[in-house]
Amino acid sequence: MSTVANELRKDYLLDRWVVIATQRKKRPTDFKQRLEEKRQAGVCALEPGNEHMTPPAVLVYLPTNGGIRKDRDLNGFRHKNWIVRCVPNLYPAFTPPKEGEWLGLESGLFTRASATGHHEVLIESPKHHEHPSVAKVSQLIHVINAYLDRIQELSSKPYVKYVSVFRNHGLEAGASLSHAHTQLIATPIMPKIMEEELKASKEFYNKNYGCTFCEIIEQEEQSPRSIWKNKHFVVFAPWASVHPFEFWVFPKRHQCCLLDLSRSEVEALAKTMRVCLGGLRTLLGDPPYNFGFHQITCGARDYYHWHLEVYPRLTIWAGFEKSTGMFINVVSPEDAAKHLREAMLEEEKKI
Repeated sequence: MSTVANELRKDYLLDRWVVIATQRKKRPTDFKQRLEEKRQAGVCALEPGNEHMTPPAVLVYLPTNGGIRKDRDLNGFRHKNWIVRCVPNLYPAFTPPKEGEWLGLESGLFTRASATGHHEVLIESPKHHEHPSVAKVSQLIHVINAYLDRIQELSSKPYVKYVSVFRNHGLEAGASLSHAHTQLIATPIMPKIMEEELKASKEFYNKNYGCTFCEIIEQEEQSPRSIWKNKHFVVFAPWASVHPFEFWVFPKRHQCCLLDLSRSEVEALAKTMRVCLGGLRTLLGDPPYNFGFHQITCGARDYYHWHLEVYPRLTIWAGFEKSTGMFINVVSPEDAAKHLREAMLEEEKKI
């Protein structure tokens, strides 16, 4: 048995502790698996030709003269021959307000508010299995640009306080559809984790006149947890990783949201996502994962720094985690970074 003691690590900003359980250490091959996803046989509603099976698209990218044209479906018409398509979710968690609808907040023991907002599905490709881990970089550029278009539109709504862009890959990660897609949810309140990150980063800025995330990037880029980087982005395993093989992606230039990306940074982010998620796929056998962008679209430009967090779903949270809010990670971030670094460097050669 290893003589290295387990240790507790605290998140950079959040009041969250993780047990790095090195005495229960596992290798990548212990997690690697080929999952036979059991889905009901039937027609995929997100496939080309089945556009009538979804609500009208709020955004479509259409090929035209070597470029793209942006449009939307209107009056029952559905565009065909699309590159990227974004539609309202058939079973939304948040819905736009209707005329005369109550939008208030009731406080007290039974506090409640209206779940006003938007819930959309961004179909990343006409090709069913063109997930980011295998997609062409050119296709991922379209996907990221579509993110920007929808974030711009949704964040302009007066009742929207936050726009979440996230992806569930695989059944174990909560994906009910296997066709390559991302989801966007616009909420009327600021989520708790974002609220805590905002508060901590603002306090750091007021005390040190700088961005705490920029300092984290500077230190992690030189640490054993560093994984991969290019001109515009850096990738590392966070100090207090909750999940085995978790990694974060940060832009090197300080910016508070995806809307701040330049054209060259969009292209660099597309390549970064392809390399990172492709490396994860190769290393662990296309594992289920979730990813989510942390961003603030207004009011925090000086002190907040957007980033992408990727969480492979390789373990199950049980009684300890659910009852305490403390997590056990059986793979140290340093070990995870070593294996991910090797896999991503190999993946980069394929692009």
